[in-house]
Amino acid sequence: MLCIKNGRIHDAVHREPYTADILIENGKLLQIGTDLHAEQTIDAAGLAIYPGFVDAHSHIGGFDTKTGAQDLNESVNPVTAQLNAYDGVDPLSPQFASALETGITASGIVPGSANVICGLGCVIKSAGASLAERCVKQPFALKAAVGGNPKGVYGKRNQSPMTRMAIAETIREYFHQVQDYRKKKQEAGDDPAKMPKFDQGLENGELVLDKTIPLKIHVYQHDILTCIELAKEFDIRITIDHALGSSDFLDEIEAEKDRLAIIYGPIGAQKGQNELHLVDTGCLKDLDERGVLCAIMTDGPARNPWMILAQAGEAVRFGCPAERVLRMITINAATILGCEDRIGSLEVGKDADLVLFDHNPVVSTAAKALLTMVDGEVVYRR
Repeated sequence: MLCIKNGRIHDAVHREPYTADILIENGKLLQIGTDLHAEQTIDAAGLAIYPGFVDAHSHIGGFDTKTGAQDLNESVNPVTAQLNAYDGVDPLSPQFASALETGITASGIVPGSANVICGLGCVIKSAGASLAERCVKQPFALKAAVGGNPKGVYGKRNQSPMTRMAIAETIREYFHQVQDYRKKKQEAGDDPAKMPKFDQGLENGELVLDKTIPLKIHVYQHDILTCIELAKEFDIRITIDHALGSSDFLDEIEAEKDRLAIIYGPIGAQKGQNELHLVDTGCLKDLDERGVLCAIMTDGPARNPWMILAQAGEAVRFGCPAERVLRMITINAATILGCEDRIGSLEVGKDADLVLFDHNPVVSTAAKALLTMVDGEVVYRR
């Protein structure tokens, strides 16, 4: 049993932080209160305690920045719905250790955006005994991509889809195939002779049609409207990932907030393409006020882990309250990943994933993570 004493707790539940002790046992938050004691003690007086940060969109462990290897991009077919990012993640990648230095304790890891329908994603903790034990949930979404990425891959080959209209039709055709597949299975009933041939890619699409998981779409600018229309057409849940340019479509996004969430970022070092030109971090304040569920992502390792805090700071600079922004990298992100029952906030019964800072990291650029804990184990000390 371990007790963290006298820390200033930002639990991602209450509006204001408070000073209290945290009692941890068997990797879980056992009790939060005053005058708690245990055999092991960490003195957090003068420090701020946050839930472990949750990165809602990442590729760490699957893209090697040193060798250029991309084990999360199968760039051979516009539709690779049968794939699963879990099979491409290297649990020994040093990128996880870098995440812990920032306080990121869990990441929603997905295939890259080379294809239109890319494959399933998994939620992986940044530390633990094995990949299986570190996996919080899989699958949590089916990844898709529209716009420049698939256009850039297949357009260079003079192969469809090389236009935005063909990308939209690829998504539409895929879900029509999923609908037909599901209908044939239902009509077959208990007769195996009438069952269609098993197809993992279509099985994964059924999870989306059944609203078990959302379609997680890499999208910028006006393609957001296309994605919303596709979501309405097939009555599915979606997440709008990257989402730069959302400020142009606040009303359309708000109107469908019951079926979508926004995962914003990353900003910085934009290449100047049309769909990347509008960096509008201030839209997070507007969307949050309109009741849209919002999170902030790194897209790691395309961006360093600390970018999650830099972007959070930008949202604060544009007027979003600090505690609301904190939710975007904790409980909001966990909710979008479907893991809010275990991670994302400091509540009794949840996993003991937390990080201690010397200052508020969404307000102060001088803030440093001093200690990160995953499942009740200290996995990083500054």
